[in-house]
Amino acid sequence: MRACDCFCLGTAMGEGEYRSGDVLIRRMRPEDADRVEDVAYGVLGHHRPAIDDEVRRARALRRFARYLELDPDGQWVAEIDGTVVGTANAIMREGLWGLGLFAVAPEHQGRGVGRRLLDAALAYGDGARGGWIMSSEDPGAMRRYALAGFDLRPCVAAAGRLRADLPAVEVDESSDLRATEPISRAVRGAAHGDDLAGLPGRLLTLPGGFAIHEEGTVRVLAALDEDTATRLLLACFARAPRGATVQVDLLTAGQDWAIRPCLEAGLALSPGGAIFTRGDVGPMRPYVPTGAWL
Repeated sequence: MRACDCFCLGTAMGEGEYRSGDVLIRRMRPEDADRVEDVAYGVLGHHRPAIDDEVRRARALRRFARYLELDPDGQWVAEIDGTVVGTANAIMREGLWGLGLFAVAPEHQGRGVGRRLLDAALAYGDGARGGWIMSSEDPGAMRRYALAGFDLRPCVAAAGRLRADLPAVEVDESSDLRATEPISRAVRGAAHGDDLAGLPGRLLTLPGGFAIHEEGTVRVLAALDEDTATRLLLACFARAPRGATVQVDLLTAGQDWAIRPCLEAGLALSPGGAIFTRGDVGPMRPYVPTGAWL
């Protein structure tokens, strides 16, 4: 994957820093995490499941800490007058590049801030064989991704209260994340590995598939065949508390193995952003991505 159609970041100020006018593009630091979460939630919060603010922030800070630990050169912020106003957070796993988070504060959009942030994150993917971007429905963000050479895969989301008469599905509960790796490689081109340890919820497994759910809401699901994927999806639903609202996000075209069971379980479909891909990313089905970890 090459970072094509890139724009100039600005004037180099030192290692990992570029300035263009009053905008400083630099690598993210641990002390930026709180402000980065404020910016991201302000822009993307309406796309996220409703959870307690303290829980949400704690999860986000753990995610940023892991980003900085494993991919320090992929974490970038934009700063104006000493205040962080945007972020782009990229990871690299087994030759697969991904953009897990991209946000610019609304009052600073339209000034080229996002363009420069994205260029910095794309540069981290130089030489990658494939790339993923999880996109919101923001037109400006989708335009940037398409112009950077990524192919659009529109998504829908399923959400709602489950029917009370759903069948029970026998699966195994496990804590062995290593067992998920060959399945992830086959489906999305790279293993998740320990990245899944940062996801809230319980790991369910079947031969040839796995899922992580949080009270019925699917956080990630991958399988080698559609029957296994469907059984795992229903097993997640069966573990939801009575009357709970659950979600299944980022369902692209070709994931009908999930669409029909979601509808039959009582969930409703709605537009749900997009995934952008280029290069070798595997078949991407049957698959429900994680969002932050691709």
